[in-house]
Amino acid sequence: MARFAGDILDRMSTVKTEVTIQNDAGMHLRPAAAFVHTANKHKSCEILVESAGQRVNGKSIMGLVMLAASKGTSLAIECTGDGAQEACDELAQLVNDKFGTET
Repeated sequence: MARFAGDILDRMSTVKTEVTIQNDAGMHLRPAAAFVHTANKHKSCEILVESAGQRVNGKSIMGLVMLAASKGTSLAIECTGDGAQEACDELAQLVNDKFGTET
């Protein structure tokens, strides 16, 4: 039993990163959809996004839009589960690349 619990904890690693919204329009519907699309590639990973004390599910377009994150807003991304590091890296890169909407 103890080994089983250890296996679960090993798989439940948590990775956190902080990014800043850089695209001019902020986190509106298209960037939120791109974020959710990327987040949903990581089925066994829980993804949370926090801004200004508000914490939402990173796989929810409505949640992300409700953050009202404009250009310059800092977001904390927290990924927990299998592939947490990969998920966190991909989402941070997406934000840093301005959601692919601008050059």
